[in-house]
Amino acid sequence: MGEQRLVRGVDRYFKALGPRARVLVCQLPLTLMMAAVAIAAPAGWPGLLDSGLCLSALALCAALLAACVLVPWQRFGPSAPLIIPLLDLAAIGLTRDGSVEGLPDLGVLSVLPVVWISASRLSAPASLSLNFFGPLLAGLPWLFADRAEPPLARTAEALLVPLMMLAVSLAMRLARARLRHQQRRIEAKEAELKVLLAESRERERLLNTILDTVDVGIVAVDADGRRLLTNSWQALLEASAAPPACPEAAEEGELMLTGQDRTTPLPLERRPIRRALGGESFADYLVCFGEAPASRVVSTGARPLKNDDGDFRGAVVVFNEVTGLVDALAAKDDVVSTVSHEFRTPLTSIIGNLDLVLGDTEDLASPTVRRIEVAQRNAERLLALVSDLLMSATSAVRVHPRRTDLAGLVEASLGSAQAHAQSSSVSLSMDVPTPLWAHVDPLRIGQALDNLVSNAIKYSPDGGSVRISASTGDGWVRLHVEDTGMGMTAADAQRVFTRFFRSPAVREGSIPGAGLGLSITKAIVERHGGSISCSTLPGRGSTFTMELPAEGPPPAF
Repeated sequence: MGEQRLVRGVDRYFKALGPRARVLVCQLPLTLMMAAVAIAAPAGWPGLLDSGLCLSALALCAALLAACVLVPWQRFGPSAPLIIPLLDLAAIGLTRDGSVEGLPDLGVLSVLPVVWISASRLSAPASLSLNFFGPLLAGLPWLFADRAEPPLARTAEALLVPLMMLAVSLAMRLARARLRHQQRRIEAKEAELKVLLAESRERERLLNTILDTVDVGIVAVDADGRRLLTNSWQALLEASAAPPACPEAAEEGELMLTGQDRTTPLPLERRPIRRALGGESFADYLVCFGEAPASRVVSTGARPLKNDDGDFRGAVVVFNEVTGLVDALAAKDDVVSTVSHEFRTPLTSIIGNLDLVLGDTEDLASPTVRRIEVAQRNAERLLALVSDLLMSATSAVRVHPRRTDLAGLVEASLGSAQAHAQSSSVSLSMDVPTPLWAHVDPLRIGQALDNLVSNAIKYSPDGGSVRISASTGDGWVRLHVEDTGMGMTAADAQRVFTRFFRSPAVREGSIPGAGLGLSITKAIVERHGGSISCSTLPGRGSTFTMELPAEGPPPAF
């Protein structure tokens, strides 16, 4: 590569010169060598300047130098300047014939015009012929001069310089051909790289256009937290959450982010990009940008970037605004809460009056009493449904965790469900160590257990068993509620914690319910900092697992 750069530099230098300057530069090395010989002659070779042939050679060199400067070479063809190196060979031949004892053979200076001829645009046969026969003809006077050497030796010496020049010319031609081949390869690679670069820029423009067109924010960061990409939508979102004193704030710690309540500042370690840099992979994580009431609710998700070895190299975080959806859900919850409150007051009055009537049934006929009992049961069922609606409409389930024995809660939940289980031919059992301590709200977790056990019995219409077991590890307590009932499909299991969801099999089986119990249970568990999951197969029952914090405060979120 260094050799190729040198050749390119020389080519660019020569192309920048005019025709006369190029000829002068090519002639200058031989002229300097001949001038050096002339200057050194009085001291080193006293008889050299007395030779008419040497003086003629020096005069010819001077004339050729003047011709390089004076002749308008641009008016002639590109091969016209080659007359100079041919006459140089003649001058060198004269110096060889007029040399004195002790002076080295100046025939080696033929390499300078030979290089000039070899570097020209002449064809290979013409160039090689000139570089061989030129030195040979220039050396003929020296060959036929009256000398003491044997004729064979003088002939060998006469042929040595032309053969050397032929070898030099041939080597230069080969080297030049090799350099041209490499240059063509480099030019081809450069053309290929230009095409790839153009395609890459086109893809980059397309990607930027797509990223700026979508109505979601996208941020890509490397392992050190440096931003690799931020689309325009995300830039506008961050600008809306920047402090008034610093509207161009780009650091995540400077942005005004709050939790779902739109008031509590979000800790730096719980912010989406920081979580992503910690290697977390998450989805539907809600945060609020800006200050209430103008804050924007955003659903965030992150996926890590890894290299071929599985090492963490960064992350991509997506921001999707859901302010309208959250406000609509809040409005719906307000409507449900208002209507439920309006239903609850008359229902309480109805149930109270029915209790009073059933407390004094001596004057009532048996059919009348049965009708009143049916009305009471249905009114109580409707009141339970209203209570569930009120619970599901509450924006935040309030919990008061404390050190609690979960074994006692499990035992109490199974005891309260015993009558329901017996009427449904379902057996209840538990495998929970005593005591089993956890940091939870006993009232709320008892409510969650009641919902899970009630569902397990309800969705075992043909009888079966319900079993509650427990496991611990990594600072968590896991309660498993397992039944042998009807189970559900994988698609239904993904939606089982959605409010008002009831699977087609449940609806076809006319099993009563509103589809609120599991969504309430999920809200309770998540308020404790835990999680709930479902494992099920159609016809083989279901297992619901609650993961709750062991002793100690629940994780911040």
